Amino acid sequence: MARTATIVRETSESKVELSLNLDGTGKTDIDTSVPFYNHMMTALGKHSLIDLTIKATGDTDIDAHHTVEDIAIVFGEALKQALGDKRGIRRFADATVPLDEALVKAVVDISGRPYCVCTGEPEGFEYCMIGGHFTGSLVRHVMESIAMHAGICLHLQVISGRDPHHIAEAEFKALARALRFAIEPDPRVDGIPSTKGAL
Repeated sequence: MARTATIVRETSESKVELSLNLDGTGKTDIDTSVPFYNHMMTALGKHSLIDLTIKATGDTDIDAHHTVEDIAIVFGEALKQALGDKRGIRRFADATVPLDEALVKAVVDISGRPYCVCTGEPEGFEYCMIGGHFTGSLVRHVMESIAMHAGICLHLQVISGRDPHHIAEAEFKALARALRFAIEPDPRVDGIPSTKGAL
């Protein structure tokens, strides 16, 4: 059974069309209308091996916030839909990813219970403008939105970092690598990986 999803979400603030394939090769076609976010979502697809297509427009003349948030919501919803009953997946995974001076660890549980903990971002990171449109505070907001709408538990820890671009990119790549292994079929798992029989 194909683990794919396509979702279109349109509000007065944005329009998002997103398709993904969990069993892809990391092929991406990303146009979020926010240049730095294009870079981050491309990295997320590439390093998770999730094929990902995003076409989005929104009121970026006001702020990138609405469009960025809505894409994260739709990505989370699509991830949840494509995972189905989560039969046969590894479920838990972690990844530690460096980018020059930045080092970030992500731990995920495809649990069905949404939770997000982000720690370690340096003081003032949330106020940094990255790429001219993307504030540092949006990274945590994206992670929270994905976790809530995908129904996953995500812990993200910035261990070190100085350059805001490097920190943000390492955060997205760490999530990507952890997702890659957590959603991967495990040949030794028969059924749903939970003592409760459901995730």
